[in-house]
Amino acid sequence: MRDGFGREITYLRMSVTELCNLRCRYCMPAEGVCKRRHEEMLTQEEMLRAVGVAATLGMHKLRITGGEPLVKKNILAICEGAAMTPGIEEICLTTNGALLPRLAKPLKAAGVNRLNISLDTLDADRYAWMTRVGSLDDALKGIEAALEAGFARVKINAVLIGGFNDDEIRPLARLSERWPVDVRFIELMPMAEVAAFGPEAFIPCGRVVEALPELEPIAESDGVARLYRLPGGQGSIGLISPLSAHFCGRCNRLRLTADGRVKPCLHSPREYPLKGLDAEGMRRQFLAACTAKPERHPLLSYESRSGANRSMNRIGG
Repeated sequence: MRDGFGREITYLRMSVTELCNLRCRYCMPAEGVCKRRHEEMLTQEEMLRAVGVAATLGMHKLRITGGEPLVKKNILAICEGAAMTPGIEEICLTTNGALLPRLAKPLKAAGVNRLNISLDTLDADRYAWMTRVGSLDDALKGIEAALEAGFARVKINAVLIGGFNDDEIRPLARLSERWPVDVRFIELMPMAEVAAFGPEAFIPCGRVVEALPELEPIAESDGVARLYRLPGGQGSIGLISPLSAHFCGRCNRLRLTADGRVKPCLHSPREYPLKGLDAEGMRRQFLAACTAKPERHPLLSYESRSGANRSMNRIGG
């Protein structure tokens, strides 16, 4: 399946819930989100039907997101069903890690290949402030549980925020020396919940290269990230720059929200509902979304906010 600009769409990011056990300030309001009626959200059957249809259209990589996907009671059944879907070659899951000590091994047994774990700071007080209710110790135990479970690859995602963690670039990067993990620095995006952040928060990933002049570029491909390695590091360092150096020309994904809407672009308000549809109806909506995929998203900055019209927890991180 190719869009109107010749990009092959091979990657589906599917959110399974809007709910989360944390309240990160760039993602969710302090009070959390109102739990919606069951009939408004995709059922497990509909999620797996959508995954099956996506696979027939050539989307062979699936990322499961939220909210926090591990708060979903039937998350293991969803992962297992997706792993059994013909055409799905890789299943990744993004999590804050707090529930991994209990779920890492069951997730791997259910067919999840890779984990991305969100971790923006190594300072316990900062972590508690940013997440409002979270514990750094829980997140670190989650990383250790993921490594003990033997996932093929573990990545740590750190949102780069000026005035919050830009003085922690080196400690965060050195996690790739401490553990066999890849560390990804991601520019803060001007989404719905970042109104409280000032312009100083939106700093480019180039700051990482400035802070770590010893970084060695590596030629490996990793989707949208520019890759480096610390000398002697076990994993890579990746820079994801949706603001300072957009990667729209290499975008190969569609997003499916937990309430059943296909988004051609993260930063576009356009959505194609597929809840309640049979496989053929879902197929038509995926194709329509692919056709509607824009060449690139609008300019993003502190002044130019995302047009997504949803917070990240309601889209899927």
